Amino acid sequence: MLQAHIADVRQTHGDRDVYDPSDDSFALVDALVKAAEEWRSKPPRICVEVGSGSGYITCSVALLLQHLGITAHCISTDINPAALHSTECTLQAHNVADKVDLVHTDLLEGLRPRLRKAVDLLVFNPPYVPTPDEEVLRTGIAQAWAGGNRGRVVIDRFLPMVEDLLSPDGQLFLVTVAENDPEEIIGIMQQSGLSGEVVLRRRADEEHLSIIRCSRKVDRQ
Repeated sequence: MLQAHIADVRQTHGDRDVYDPSDDSFALVDALVKAAEEWRSKPPRICVEVGSGSGYITCSVALLLQHLGITAHCISTDINPAALHSTECTLQAHNVADKVDLVHTDLLEGLRPRLRKAVDLLVFNPPYVPTPDEEVLRTGIAQAWAGGNRGRVVIDRFLPMVEDLLSPDGQLFLVTVAENDPEEIIGIMQQSGLSGEVVLRRRADEEHLSIIRCSRKVDRQ
């Protein structure tokens, strides 16, 4: 089973300024494990995670690819230097540090020209918690969860990038909660020429998590 080939949460690197793996992280990895069954026939070649945090998700992707014998260029970004350090330590603990390039940047600033129409797997567990907008400007661990109005400030900055990044077969996996209005987000993606659907729903304490998958619409004509 592919579920056996993901990161061991006990070997993720902890830091008081970095978001530890939690229910949202586990839900996203579960969705990726399910999607990985398709990678055998359509192997991703460029994989990007925005906001690596502890490195649990990026490491899980790297381990799944390794198990499937797929060679891919993996990139993981974060605006928080402490998160990149944690990601590096987590990758090292799982012996896949050489399989992921780490980039200190805000979302994908500086990388977008090189990644245009090239990303096969795009993953983002954004700061989605509704907060006052000024909370989004805080540093440290607050950058991992403070989402501003409706939890959408960072998400809404990210969404316009997606269509320009995805390859013809590319897919985005995005974590949302009910307050973010997942259906509205899917509608925004559809206006950009992408298809979207919720592939996993899960209740976690007071949160109603939804994992959205978006891809390019297939022209059957």
